[in-house]
Formats: sequence, structure tokens, C-alpha cells
Amino acid sequence: LLMSFLSQVGHEPLPPTIGRNVLGRKVLYLPGFFTYARHIVEVDGKRGLFRGLTPRLISSTLSTITRGSVKKAFPLEDMEHVSNKDDVKTSLRKVVRETSHEMMMQCVSRVVSHPLHVISMRCMVQFVGREVKYSGVFSAIGRIFKEEGILGFFVGLVPHVLGDVIFLWCCNLLAHFINTYAVDDNFSQASVIRSYTKFVMGIAVSMLTYPFLLVGDLMAVNNCGLRAGLPPYAPAFASWIHCWRYLSAQGQLFRGSSLLFRRAPIPASFPMD
Repeated sequence: LLMSFLSQVGHEPLPPTIGRNVLGRKVLYLPGFFTYARHIVEVDGKRGLFRGLTPRLISSTLSTITRGSVKKAFPLEDMEHVSNKDDVKTSLRKVVRETSHEMMMQCVSRVVSHPLHVISMRCMVQFVGREVKYSGVFSAIGRIFKEEGILGFFVGLVPHVLGDVIFLWCCNLLAHFINTYAVDDNFSQASVIRSYTKFVMGIAVSMLTYPFLLVGDLMAVNNCGLRAGLPPYAPAFASWIHCWRYLSAQGQLFRGSSLLFRRAPIPASFPMD
């Protein structure tokens, strides 16, 4: 978790190394998961790997409880399973109802859990500047409220919610259309294929919606008094759209999306041949 977020904010304390891709060409690779983990342990000890874990666990717990409460308060009536092409309209209507219900639960749970997510991000990013501004959940709540007010707990919420909504609709609708038009009911393994379609679509769509996650996380720490969120380390963004445009111009909208084979941008002066 810590390594993923530090790579998101662009903190690369270790130099890249030269390697070769599948075509045999020389490329620059940033340190992978294990190398980065060793660096954190050397600097911060083993406890450093778990920065921000407590508020993150509380955030996840709040999210789960909220989803369950919303589901009980607004139950979705069960609909008969439909997979026949003759019932496309009925099947699509079912998908839309289920997705709308799931979207409502996700949005409410995101709003409730986001303040703890912000605290978790700020606790982790302190690694960059060796700060101790956010040392505990309760003290962090008091500090954010004092310095930024209620809105300080919801910085970065909009791109997170947009990413969640786009992910749900794209994933569910794509899975529905693939199962309806690409999978034949007469095929013996049709039910098995359908059971995995949504999972596969989830992986693909999550890659496309990753920039929303990145922008939301960066806005959570931007201009909050910590080194990693202030110039010259990072620009002070006026809004999440400003952050998106900046990352897009830099070609960094997918920064931190992988911790294994991380390609580094090649400086113009760096000889690769």
C-alpha cells in the first residue's frame, strides 16, 4: 500500500536501472516492489511498511458497514434470471436496476469512508519529507478540521466517485452485452464463461479508470502542508481537473499503476545505445 502510493506521488528515491524488453531493446526500469520495500525498511524500519494502515482499515470497515446498511435500508427486489436473446430488453432493464442500486451503495460508502482515506494518504506521504504532522487518527481529524474545515476531509472525493460510477456502469454493461451477444446459450460451457465475464471486464475497466484513482489520491495530499504535496516537489493544484490536465500533459496519468515492471521515462541526454 505504501509503495503503491509513493510511486503515485512520484517519489522515486532509487535510480532506474537499464534492462531489456521482450524485443531485446534497452529500456530504463524503476525499482520494483521488493527493491522499494527494502529501501523503506532501511529508512523507516519494518513499521514503515505499515504507515497509514490503521486509518485505511477503519476506512474499509466503514465502507463495508455502510454498504450493508444501505442495502438493508433500500433492498433490491429479486428479478428472474434472464439470459435469452429474446428477452434482451428485460435483461438490460435488470442490469440497469442492479447497477443503479450498486452505484448508490458505492457512492454513499465512498462519502462516509473518504475522510479516513484522506488521513491514510497523508500519513503515508509523510515518508517523503520525514514529517510527523499526522501521527494518529484522532489528532489528524482535529488538525484537518482546524486547518481546512469540513471540506478538508473530502478533498479528492469527486474523481474517486466518478471513477467508481464509470467503473460500475462500464463493467456491468460490457459484461451484459458480451454475455448476451457473444456467448451462445447452446454452448455447453456458457454458464461458466458468463460467470467469469464480469471479473475479466472488471480488470480491464479498472485499468481505464485508474487515472481517477490517481488524481483523487494526489488531491488528498496536495497543498496540505506536507513536502510531497507542495512546490517544488509537486504543483499546488487549484482543482482535480487542473491535476488531471497536468498529469496528462506530462504523460503520467497511469503513474504508479504497476509495482513490478515499471518503465521509466528516458531523459533526452541518457545514452541507451
